[in-house]
Amino acid sequence: MLQTRDLPTVRGSLLPNDRPRQDAPAVARLRAAGAVVVGKTATSEYGWSAATLSRVAPPTRNPHDPRLTAGGSSGGAAAAVAAGLCDGALGTDGAGSIRIPAAFCGVVGYKPTLGRIPYVPNSADRLAHQGPLARTVADAALLAQVMAGPHPADPDSALGSLDAPRADRVLRIGWIDYDTTTDEVRQVAGQARLALTGQGHLVEDVEVRCERLYPALVDLLAASEAAGARPQDDAWADPGRLEVIRYGRTLGGADVIRAEEVRQNLRATLRTVMDRYDVLAMATVPVEPFAADAIGPPWAADPRDLRWLAWAPASYPFNMTGQPALSLPAGLTRARLPVGLQLVGPVGGDDLILALAARLESDLATPMPTPVPARALAPANAR
Repeated sequence: MLQTRDLPTVRGSLLPNDRPRQDAPAVARLRAAGAVVVGKTATSEYGWSAATLSRVAPPTRNPHDPRLTAGGSSGGAAAAVAAGLCDGALGTDGAGSIRIPAAFCGVVGYKPTLGRIPYVPNSADRLAHQGPLARTVADAALLAQVMAGPHPADPDSALGSLDAPRADRVLRIGWIDYDTTTDEVRQVAGQARLALTGQGHLVEDVEVRCERLYPALVDLLAASEAAGARPQDDAWADPGRLEVIRYGRTLGGADVIRAEEVRQNLRATLRTVMDRYDVLAMATVPVEPFAADAIGPPWAADPRDLRWLAWAPASYPFNMTGQPALSLPAGLTRARLPVGLQLVGPVGGDDLILALAARLESDLATPMPTPVPARALAPANAR
């Protein structure tokens, strides 16, 4: 999804994409610091779904079980890091697209505060962030440090933090548990909660409610997809994304304004919550990885139902508020599949969650299973 001057950026699509003439700011800054770009990884078409399926490549499979998804939309990036193909990768996150595959693949995925890393070209819906995926919190923090800073092409990158830095001390942590969390995920995440308590932090259950949140997200995403899609290109579009585009074409300005009102209500609600808590914590994804050829669990796998992101309720709220969020490996299920723990800070509180994640990482350290060799991840007809 990120522009690279020397490699095509097809964005998982059969639709034509002109080769960029210059690197995205994040890529340019990494190259200037000595990073070597070894290649581009797979994504769903324009990052529309949280599973890495497209018409240009086979499904991206989970390195810990090739029958299952790596998540998405930055699933190729997460799988590459987990399989040891690279030290770090970059992703875009419009509703969980960095954190979801990080959780499924057992790596660190960090979505900074909106604008901390410039996003060029801009995302009109102001949901998308750019951030790193890596095997350790320290590596993710280093990558983010190099990429961060204002850029004239991204007005949001010039906005300073609205929150004063919070001291490194005993933290007040609000723990969120979603109703759809499976027993396996809840059990692993519970060990992370014990680790936080063991470090001396005050951990309390908290519930965050916002009316019509998921429908508002769907309207914002669908309107954005429809705005950038020409009817003459429909035949080339991913069938699932086309369902979203067609719905977006039915929306009017009033629908988008109502969705923005929901976003503002959520921002106000979470602003109040963050006055009581320094950090929020929860399982990054409440479900375990599903089939590699599906866009979601069975109840959310038909794009016509517009529930293609409903199974990830811990992800998209923090795109709507612009808050920083990081997923780190919390442990393994009995099936030896990774589970992620998500830490969410106040707007501008990136250093706080990075520091907490680094301290927690050693307590949660679980030897990850040896990933399946890369050749085993390819479909039979591609070998």
